[in-house]
Amino acid sequence: MRRHFAALALALLIVPGMALADRVVARVSIGNQTMKVYHEGRLLFTWPVSTAKAGKITPPGTFEPEFLSRNHRSRRYNNAPMPFAIFYDGNYAIHGTDQIKRLGQPASHGCVRLHPDNAKILFQMVKAEGMENTRVVIVN
Repeated sequence: MRRHFAALALALLIVPGMALADRVVARVSIGNQTMKVYHEGRLLFTWPVSTAKAGKITPPGTFEPEFLSRNHRSRRYNNAPMPFAIFYDGNYAIHGTDQIKRLGQPASHGCVRLHPDNAKILFQMVKAEGMENTRVVIVN
């Protein structure tokens, strides 16, 4: 019992915000402009992202995906492409971008932008494991 508790505590320290049922965790650091993707507690990927530019906000918190949209287009921003969109807080989503050169720096209106190849990988992981088993963790 003591060993089990120690393993649980260690897992929660390694991936804060991760519950036992979370098979996929996408942890976004606004300060570092990176996303770390964990599967069953194991770090698989570290990718550059773009979060909100000055005057906009990417809300911090822990979220469960609400819906997936493979070929989404933004109604708010001139029909902008948002491939492999994972919506997690109303209008906020993780999605691919065609502005690849801006990854690694704040550039969005609040969404988390990824390279389209990486967005596809994450989208497929969430689809395979289920939205209920996925967490999006946004930290400052």
